[in-house]
Amino acid sequence: MKIYIDFDDCLCETAKHFSGLVKDLFGKDVPYEKIWDFDLQKSFSLTDEQFEEMMIKAHRPEVLLAYEETPGAVRTVNCWIDEGHDVSIITGRPAGCYESSREWLDRHDLERVRLYCLNKYGWDSFYKNNDYSLELEDYYKMHFDLAIEDSPSAFRFFSHLPELKVLVYDRPWNQDCAFPGENYRRCFDWETIRTLAGK
Repeated sequence: MKIYIDFDDCLCETAKHFSGLVKDLFGKDVPYEKIWDFDLQKSFSLTDEQFEEMMIKAHRPEVLLAYEETPGAVRTVNCWIDEGHDVSIITGRPAGCYESSREWLDRHDLERVRLYCLNKYGWDSFYKNNDYSLELEDYYKMHFDLAIEDSPSAFRFFSHLPELKVLVYDRPWNQDCAFPGENYRRCFDWETIRTLAGK
C-alpha cells in the first residue's frame, strides 16, 4: 500500500502541548478535551495577535522536538515499512519547520519515512525548489491507498482519490463532524488503525 499519514495529532500529541502553551502565555485554561474546533484561534478564544504569538512559539525547534509520540504510532509505522508498504508523512506544518520535524522523526526511529510539507491551510510563505515542499498541483498527482488524518479541514484533500480508505484518529475537534463517505472510519488508537488498515 501507499500510505499517507498526517503528523500533528496522529504521530504526536501536538494539541495537548498547545493547551499548556496557551495557559502559560495567556492564562487561558482550555484543557485538551475542550479543544472543540480545529481552528485553534477559535478553540482558545485568541485575538489575532495572540494567535500569531502562539503559532510562532509553538513552531520553534525546541518545542517541536518536545512533542510526545502518540502511543503505538512508531511501532505501527515501522511494521508497515517492514511489510513493504510505502509510507509518507504529509504535514500542514510550514516548510520552515521541516528540519525540526525531520529530526523528530529520526529521533523516534522513523528515519525511513518520507516527509513532505503541504501548504494545507494557507499558513506558509512557501519554500519552493526543494525535495520536501509539495504544492497542491503536485500533491494531486500522488496516489494513496490509505490515509491517517485527524483534521476535518484536510478531508477535502482526498477528493481526488474516491477509493481511498481514510482512518480518522479520534480527537475532540472531529467528534461532531460528518464524514464525507463510507470509506471513512473513526479510530481511537493505533492498534485499531493497524487492524482496520489490513481489512
